[in-house]
Amino acid sequence: MFPADPAFWLVAVIAVICTGLAKGGFAGVGMAATPFLALVVPPLQAAAIMLPILIMQDVISLWAFRKEWDRWNLQVLLIGGVIGICIAWALAAYVSDALVKLMIGVITFVFVLNQWLGLVKRAADALKPSAASGVFWGILSGFTSMLAHAGAPPMNVHLLPQQLPKMVYIGTVTIYFASVNAIKVVPFFLLGEFTQSTLLIALVLMPFAVLTNLCGIWIAKRIPEALFYRLAYVLMFLVSLELIRSGVTTMFFS
Repeated sequence: MFPADPAFWLVAVIAVICTGLAKGGFAGVGMAATPFLALVVPPLQAAAIMLPILIMQDVISLWAFRKEWDRWNLQVLLIGGVIGICIAWALAAYVSDALVKLMIGVITFVFVLNQWLGLVKRAADALKPSAASGVFWGILSGFTSMLAHAGAPPMNVHLLPQQLPKMVYIGTVTIYFASVNAIKVVPFFLLGEFTQSTLLIALVLMPFAVLTNLCGIWIAKRIPEALFYRLAYVLMFLVSLELIRSGVTTMFFS
C-alpha cells in the first residue's frame, strides 16, 4: 500500500537527503537514513526502501572511483561481509520488528559514540590487520549493513591502520559497499521486503537522492563542516535513543 501519511514522506525525504549529503561530501550522515525511516515504518522495510537508492548511488560512485583499489582487502572483507549478511538475514527472519528496531537503535548509538570518542580509531590503532581480522570485521560490517546500512565503522577498524593511499582507500570502500549492497538484494527478496509499494516509494525518492548529491557538494563548500556534523550527530543520537526506547517498550511492556 502506498503511504498517504504526510509525516512518512517528510521523514523519508529527510532520510534520502542524508544519503545524498553523504555521497556529496558529508560521509557519516548517510547512516542516519535507515534509523530515521525506522521511526515511521518497520525497520527492515525502511532498509529495503533505502537499498535501491543506495545501489543507484553506488553505480555513480563506481564509475568515479573504479580505477584504484586493493584486491586483498576487498577479498577478505567481502568473505566476512557475506557471512555477516547471512547471519543478519537468518536473525531478521525470526525476530520481531521491536528487536530489529532495538538493534538498529544500538548500532546508531554506538556509531555516534564512535564519532564523538574515536572508538574505531582506538580499536584500529590497537590491532594489526590480517586476513583473520579482515574476515572478522567484514562479518560485523555485513551484519550492521544488512540491518541498518551501517557497515562502515567495523570495516574501518580493518582498513584505517593500513594507511592506504587516499584514492586506493576510496576505491576499495566504494567497490566493497557496492558489492555488499548488491548481495543484500537477495536476502531482502527472501524476507519479502521488496514489495511493489516499497520499490515504488524508492523510485519516487530517487530524484531527491540525485538532487541532494549535488546539494551536498554545494553545501560542503560553503558551511562549516564541523558545525554541520555536530548538529547531525546530535540528531542521530536522539533518534537512536527513541528507537531503543520504542524497541524496549514494545518488547517488555506491551
